[in-house]
Amino acid sequence: MRDVRKAYGRTDVIHGVDIEIAPGEFAVLVGPSGCGKSTLLRMLAGLESITGGEIEIDDVVVNNLRPKERDIAMVFQNYALYPHMTVAENMGFSLRLARADKAEARAKVEAAAGILGLSDLLERYPRHLSGGQRQRVAMGRAIVRAPSVFLFDEPLSNLDAKLRVRMRTEIKELHQKLKTTIVYVTHDQIEAMTMADKIIVLESGRVSQIGTPLELYNRPINSFVGAFIGSPSMNLLPATCLGNGRAELEDGQFVVLPKFIENGRKILFGIRPEHLTRAQGEDSASFDIKVSVVEPTGAETLVSSRLGKSEVSAALRGHHVADVGETLKLAVDGTKVHLFDYATGLRIE
Repeated sequence: MRDVRKAYGRTDVIHGVDIEIAPGEFAVLVGPSGCGKSTLLRMLAGLESITGGEIEIDDVVVNNLRPKERDIAMVFQNYALYPHMTVAENMGFSLRLARADKAEARAKVEAAAGILGLSDLLERYPRHLSGGQRQRVAMGRAIVRAPSVFLFDEPLSNLDAKLRVRMRTEIKELHQKLKTTIVYVTHDQIEAMTMADKIIVLESGRVSQIGTPLELYNRPINSFVGAFIGSPSMNLLPATCLGNGRAELEDGQFVVLPKFIENGRKILFGIRPEHLTRAQGEDSASFDIKVSVVEPTGAETLVSSRLGKSEVSAALRGHHVADVGETLKLAVDGTKVHLFDYATGLRIE
């Protein structure tokens, strides 16, 4: 995508997006609701016209090509299966439209069913299938076309939590088998982190950052990416630098900075909940919170509080780590601190 733009009337929704996805790459478009990720995917598919720029697939500019001429296959959020057709008929429908040889079409359907574990379900109708099975049928319908690019539009959002985890693994395994380029849209950053080779973070119709999951987690380019990537979300605490290697938080406590910043500069002090621990004795790189919420998750416990006007969370190992109302001294891992400019949100290098 080169300088791709989209406007509805006078309202611009996509503002000059540049994205390059390598052959065979698993790229995930991620961002909050309304950021433009599904619009971008639909423009790539040819379901939405573009207002400006170029979209190129396999060295061919496809701006004026119809969806069926773009050599793509799309898997939708709502499965979009024909209820009066069997699994085999649904999967082979595009081949029937293309007047493919019946024996060859059947072989392709059976091969795709084998990959997806649907071989025993080929004569069933969609109403007899679970949500996960229906989603696999939708994926199978895309596979039999052997496209250059698979497009996935939030395909797991209708599934329950346990099934979502299993389907994430299945889609990743499918990509490893087929080695076809995948462009996948989700608002769930856990899906993005666990599945992608490359993540494209979108904010208000613009690309905030592109990188591998660990690049975005370890070096977010701004406070938006820092807060969006990672679960629980990064703590972003407003602070004023004192010019002596420390900064003052909103409530008057002090934190140690990993680098010198001039006196008086306002920053956002970023630290992920998993990089906070319970301080042992006196620790200069620590601050206190008064616990307001305790959420045990099993392996760890999430404790939350307010610090000035900001929320702060810590993911602490163990079960009974704190009680509501207790004051906790939290130690900061100084090697994991992220500093952002308060006004612009940009990372301070």
